Amino acid sequence: MRGRGTRPALAALAVIGTLALAGCGGADSGASGASGAELSVGAAYIPQPVSASMAAGFLTITNEGDSDDELTSVTSGAGDVTVHETVDGTMKEVDRLKIPAHGQLVFRSGGNHLMFEKLKQQPKQGQTVTVELHFAQSDPVTVKVPVKAATYQPADGHSAHTGN
Repeated sequence: MRGRGTRPALAALAVIGTLALAGCGGADSGASGASGAELSVGAAYIPQPVSASMAAGFLTITNEGDSDDELTSVTSGAGDVTVHETVDGTMKEVDRLKIPAHGQLVFRSGGNHLMFEKLKQQPKQGQTVTVELHFAQSDPVTVKVPVKAATYQPADGHSAHTGN
């Protein structure tokens, strides 16, 4: 008799213990998904656009996890956003870009970049533009991107990490 009552109690205790441990994760300023990717975003900026209808955006997505992930889209209330890749000096719109495990996906002038089109209003220096990055595996990440001077050149686009 004693063995039959102990099994359900042990099973319930195991479930409670698992749930308690699941709630012990630390705070994360980025996104983590089932893939094992651990993403953070930094070095984000938009040079003040000269056009009222278009702008470019730059940032660095760092993956400190053990699995690759992919940036699949970017959305913003400021306008339409597409992801562009530059290969051999030729820019093309892409559906997704890989963020390697223990690596970075860098968006910089003359390279990969975000293209903002059909802007609702022209972003001005000192303002921020909110974007949401969507990934194949990880949760979306919201980033407030500062608008810098049109001539702004980051000292090192790889090292400054601002979180989200």
